[in-house]
Amino acid sequence: MLHPPHQSLQVATVPQQRVPLKDRDQDAPWHTEAVCRRDEAGLFFAPSKEPTAARLAREEAAKRVCARCPVMVECREHALVQPEPYGVWGGLTAAERRVVLARRRRRDVELKTAAHTIAAAG
Repeated sequence: MLHPPHQSLQVATVPQQRVPLKDRDQDAPWHTEAVCRRDEAGLFFAPSKEPTAARLAREEAAKRVCARCPVMVECREHALVQPEPYGVWGGLTAAERRVVLARRRRRDVELKTAAHTIAAAG
């Protein structure tokens, strides 16, 4: 049996170029371009009772996959809007997404407070 040249293995490890949103097929859902569709789901979601060191290593490996994904930003926003309570989405763990959401809520409160202050002064 003939095997394909090893060059195909090298190509698979080269990070994909990000395609600007305006150049993508607008009818296709973002997740059809997700790199993680070709990887094991277990890389992105924790097994029960996973030891801390194993979890951290798995999450870092998942983040490396996310880093080369052309739809990482869309994936991250999906996970923040839903919000997805588990797994690595868009290069962020569930804990990291909770921090981002808390910061966004604080920013929104600060912006509303500032707008009320300006409206009351004017």
